[in-house]
Amino acid sequence: MILSDSKIRAALREGRIVIRPFRPECLGTNSYDVHLGPYLAVYRAAALDARRANPVEECRIPEEGFVLIPGQLYLGVTEEYTETHGYVPFLEGKSSVGRLGIDIHSTAGKGDEGFCNFWTLEMSVKIPVRIYAGMPVGQLIYFEISGTVDKSYSAKGSAKYRKVSAHPTPSRMHLNFRRPRAVPRKGR
Repeated sequence: MILSDSKIRAALREGRIVIRPFRPECLGTNSYDVHLGPYLAVYRAAALDARRANPVEECRIPEEGFVLIPGQLYLGVTEEYTETHGYVPFLEGKSSVGRLGIDIHSTAGKGDEGFCNFWTLEMSVKIPVRIYAGMPVGQLIYFEISGTVDKSYSAKGSAKYRKVSAHPTPSRMHLNFRRPRAVPRKGR
């Protein structure tokens, strides 16, 4: 089930949901509006490698805005730091943002129970669009969990995105390749 505004407020009071900064006017009927933080990053390489760390170049969004262009992936970040304990958060784009042709995530809209961080946005556009730091960009929706969680995201040693950062975090896919591979046994 999706939490209503009253359930989100109760979870905030209990500390099961943390949103900093919290603005009461951003709480909708069953979601909370989040805003674009001040930083954008783009990968430096024209071709990315899933087995390696891919360096990014970061910039601060100027006061006059920044024009996103089609064919380029931008990593943004939410202005809000969030924690979710006992619920599963989903980040979806706002309809007003979608109607400008902006996608805020390509695949990573679901957070894990125990996620405590800023949200990195995987932004792309259909046509050039000028964006601004602080603009509403998405909405968090919280789902109740059925059953107990054995190990929260924040407690998993293998969690790749636990280091808190108010800057966009590039892919850490390369860390998946560091796990030892099983060595095939030779037949007799």
